[in-house]
Amino acid sequence: MRTIDPVTLAVLKGRLEQVADEMDATLYRSAFNPIIAEARDACHGLYHARTGATLVQGTKGLPIFVGAMAFAVKAVIDKVAAEGGLQEGDIFLFNDPYDGGTHLNDFRLVQPVFRGGELFCWLASVGHWLDIGGNVPGNFNARATESFQEGVRIPPVKVVRAGVLDNDIVSILAANSRVPQSNWGDMNGQLNALALGSRRLGALLDEYGEDTVEAAFTAFSAGAEAMMRENIGALPDGTWSFEDYLDNDGIDDAPLTIALDLTIAGSEMTLDFSRSSPPCKGPLNIAYSTAVACCYVALKHVFTEVPANAGCLAPIRFVIPETTLLGVKAPKPVGGYTETILRVIGVLFGALGKVAPERAMAAPFGTINALSLAGARPQGGRFVMFSFFGGGLGGNPESDGLNHANNPISTATIPPVEILEASYPVMFTQWALRPDSAGPGRHRGGVGAIYEIETLAEGTTDVFLLGERGKYAPFGVLGGGEAGLNSFAWQTQDGEASPPLVSKVTDVRIGPGQRVTLRTPGGGGYGSPLERPAVRVARDVALGFVSIAAARDSYGVVIATDGSVDEAATVRLRQEKTA
Repeated sequence: MRTIDPVTLAVLKGRLEQVADEMDATLYRSAFNPIIAEARDACHGLYHARTGATLVQGTKGLPIFVGAMAFAVKAVIDKVAAEGGLQEGDIFLFNDPYDGGTHLNDFRLVQPVFRGGELFCWLASVGHWLDIGGNVPGNFNARATESFQEGVRIPPVKVVRAGVLDNDIVSILAANSRVPQSNWGDMNGQLNALALGSRRLGALLDEYGEDTVEAAFTAFSAGAEAMMRENIGALPDGTWSFEDYLDNDGIDDAPLTIALDLTIAGSEMTLDFSRSSPPCKGPLNIAYSTAVACCYVALKHVFTEVPANAGCLAPIRFVIPETTLLGVKAPKPVGGYTETILRVIGVLFGALGKVAPERAMAAPFGTINALSLAGARPQGGRFVMFSFFGGGLGGNPESDGLNHANNPISTATIPPVEILEASYPVMFTQWALRPDSAGPGRHRGGVGAIYEIETLAEGTTDVFLLGERGKYAPFGVLGGGEAGLNSFAWQTQDGEASPPLVSKVTDVRIGPGQRVTLRTPGGGGYGSPLERPAVRVARDVALGFVSIAAARDSYGVVIATDGSVDEAATVRLRQEKTA
């Protein structure tokens, strides 16, 4: 393998990332469903020919997908090794969550790249399709006890053979969706993204040659590994533990524990999740590949300068037994994986905060609140509106948490209200920041949100929610306070109703003009709230983030009738609270 000079390496890094970025952009601009087109619930990357390891990822795709896609590409590599028959122009399609996937809505398309008749690398695309059968429109079935109730599971199959689309596969997919046209558009967007990526990569290889680009791949991975080892080596040796909880599994109203024992020994780190709860009945389980992927995301948030490729995981040892809900096999349900991976990320933040308090981050709001509304369109046909929603991020050493942000699993954006209203028969009667939802602290958490949605469908609308943080609030660090809890309600003829399981609901129907209301958590606080400058608390009150009562009770700040700080009363109150 040849060596490569730093200038050429930097140029190739930018060029290869641009290939993945253009693939992202192609899909975002051509997908039919707003979760890909607007929220950008998708990603693309380049993967190693023999191992499937991540070589290059784009800057716009979801990091959680990038971490899991290496396992997905390896699944295709293993299939080819067992069965043979790989040809130029083949493209594999699958959504198996136990074989490099996440949940059934996330469809992977994997394409080999040949040079001179030899396999050079793989290109891969993943995107969230709106509906793929199952008991619940949108597939977030909080009552599922096996994957068969969540949707249709597709193993790796060739959807394109030597450049020819297999219409039999397409027909099977269409027959198993409530919105086949949407899935058809998304699949073609992914196929076009792969086609563009193949052309762009081919042009780059023509310009620089296979040996040079392959040397760059090796250098990227080695550089990431060296940087991660340097970061780990700068931390003290030892073992630190942290636990957090999920409300329930949607079936049994009992908490689920996500427990981490983090060990540092020299330049290596072990992440041991053995103390976590066993596999659960409901859909809050995840597969091993998904657990590894969310650890990758968490570490990237802490060690931000480390490049995002397989090298950054080389110094990490994972202990994720099948006896826990973090390493399940089929047919255990996994549709609510988004909630569990957020808790995994949170406990990793919590443990690393003990290792290095200067890097500590309070918990983000920690739920995507997967809300689906489904019914008949006024003009005929069915609709399935799925969306995720924002909340507050945790306070950190440098600043307050972001208000109404997305969770740290991704770079996705919350779908705009205008797009959702244009796409589905709904109207948002409220889309606002939620007062007193942020965890108090020297750096407070970000503020959550309030969403109120009215159905405009002529008949009944089915409502499904798979969320979390209804019982266990996002935690604060270094003396910071907890954030507000998640809550959900819907209108009935007898008034407002709430889910018995707090954060999850199925089998709810609302009529024309009735509404559902979602109140999302904020982020946890960082540091003692009594150390927050009183003038900043007064500003939070003026902006509606903090009430006058919470300013007094949580921050020890007395706000006068004109909105200014009552300095003398504040000094006395803070002295009382610290006595």
